[in-house]
Amino acid sequence: MPYAHITGWGMSVPEKILTNDDLSKIVETNDQWIRERTGIRERRIAKDGQTSASLGVEAALKALQVANLRPTDLDLIICSTSTPDYIFPATACLIQDQIGATKAGAFDLLAACSGFIYATNMAAQAIRSGSIKNALVVGTETLSRFVNWKDRNTCILFGDGAGAFVLQASEKAGGVYSAVMHSDGSGGDLLALSAGGQGHPFSEATAQENGRFIEMDGKEVFRFATRVMAQATLEALDAAGMTIETINWIVPHQANIRIIEAAARGLKQPMEKFIVNLDRYGNTSTASIPIAVVEAVEKGQLKSGDKFVMVGFGAGLTWGALAAEWTGPLPSKGQFYPSQYRALGRVRSLVRRIIRFIEGIIFRREL
Repeated sequence: MPYAHITGWGMSVPEKILTNDDLSKIVETNDQWIRERTGIRERRIAKDGQTSASLGVEAALKALQVANLRPTDLDLIICSTSTPDYIFPATACLIQDQIGATKAGAFDLLAACSGFIYATNMAAQAIRSGSIKNALVVGTETLSRFVNWKDRNTCILFGDGAGAFVLQASEKAGGVYSAVMHSDGSGGDLLALSAGGQGHPFSEATAQENGRFIEMDGKEVFRFATRVMAQATLEALDAAGMTIETINWIVPHQANIRIIEAAARGLKQPMEKFIVNLDRYGNTSTASIPIAVVEAVEKGQLKSGDKFVMVGFGAGLTWGALAAEWTGPLPSKGQFYPSQYRALGRVRSLVRRIIRFIEGIIFRREL
């Protein structure tokens, strides 16, 4: 049975930075109040024209370059997002088209902030089953588009960004060892974006309601998160036959520094063992864990051979954890240049449209 290794990684965040001082000019708050309650000092905000798909494409191409894998070698693309470009087509399909992954199946996964753990686990299981060899997992969000900038309890939390992993099959032991996934729909109302679905369709009235914004019961979400983070971490480690003492790093969902500190106390581990960067990006939902991982690798914290756990929670309610060993790129032939694929993206997509049109004419004639 092959192992599923994480061989490529990439991230993309908007250039625009919104600091706590900037927020104090929009809503009644201040830098000290935000830092003490969340640990956040700034977040990134997508500009006009930037979408979850475009951020995901940039992160995906960087991950493919690290893995030295051509998009045409991908078998599967899973995009985890709560802020898709459209209800359908899937954001994963938009990414598939723009990077030129012509042989890959693609779909979106919605599990809120836990989504990247869910998606990585599903890609790893597909590889371990032998049904595919190469997968791309993207976590991407533009949550700033759904924030009520008059609500200081939520607008201070969220930011935009994307992160991506390439997973590949290898006979060498390592990679993803285990994962646990949980949900509790009875708490779905604690963190929700209710407008837009069939339960609460968009309308002129909706545009005036808070339902079009993220709504959160902060106290209840905090209680839930502090309970499940340590629990899920230990479950994943137990499933992998590992202990908390044997791992090098814990990469938590970057939601709130107090939640991470509570998880550290629950696991009886020092904060130095946790990879944290929420002070600079805020809560980027499903993108937060891969962004933290990418930065940890670039800083030299997370190295080949290190064992680590990714753990998160989110709306749904959902939560989960994944235990893995960091390996890095596999030996490969040739060299992948993402700039070439980005430049040819529109041309390649146009050619596919023309081919599909011609195939349609031929098929109709045969009928």
